[in-house]
Amino acid sequence: MIDRSKLESIVREAGRLALAGWPGDGHDLKHWEKTPGSPVCEADLAVDAFLKRELSALLPSAGWLSEETADAPDRLQDQLVWLVDPIDGTRDFIAGRTGWAISVALVNTRRPLFGYLYAPVRRRDEGGEFWHAEAGKGSWRNGRRLVASDCKSLLGARVPAKKLAAEDTDLTLVDQPNSIALRMAMVAADEADLLATLRWGYEWDIAAAGLIAREAGATVTDAFGKALNYNKHDPRAFGVLVTSSAIHADAVTRLADRARRFSA
Repeated sequence: MIDRSKLESIVREAGRLALAGWPGDGHDLKHWEKTPGSPVCEADLAVDAFLKRELSALLPSAGWLSEETADAPDRLQDQLVWLVDPIDGTRDFIAGRTGWAISVALVNTRRPLFGYLYAPVRRRDEGGEFWHAEAGKGSWRNGRRLVASDCKSLLGARVPAKKLAAEDTDLTLVDQPNSIALRMAMVAADEADLLATLRWGYEWDIAAAGLIAREAGATVTDAFGKALNYNKHDPRAFGVLVTSSAIHADAVTRLADRARRFSA
């Protein structure tokens, strides 16, 4: 159906394009706020335009949904749809930090078929962190197959966050990249045991990383423990919950009151 090697090349080239503007390498960068608290930079737009052109040429039958492109309702008629965040973790990108990634997923009838993340400034001695997954066939980072966390208890579970709520002090903080996709992928790589958000988020943020985590053996749902669907009329979900399979039910229970309160 799709030339996988070409798809990988497109994602890697998008990473090189982003690096050409990354302040961490000393480049000047124009950035602004789309809305208060929602930053965007010229690299977001350049990478988005590149991916739209190249991915549309690779698979002309697929629709398009991206953070940096005006939504076109005709995507709802497409069985195949690209879900793209050209730079997930823009705050880290603008600040010259490493916690950002390019996120690309191909969705078929509301389910991801392929998921790619590329974080070119992490593990630079290996050419960056390149994550990919294919439905039913597993997931990898830099050629090594991923096996998700097998944590059996919430007590001491590793969470990528800056701080913990009072009711969560039995958890363990680990490094938190700005990119939600990279935080989700940390569970896939057994570098975290639980990732949870309690806010409305967009499909393009989570589609690729959700597939990567699921194919590694993690459980991936919304904050209420319900299955995630993609290419919806409203391309949002309330929260994302990625955990080792053994602690997912307990995590849903712990978050239930907060999820109901914050989603209202």
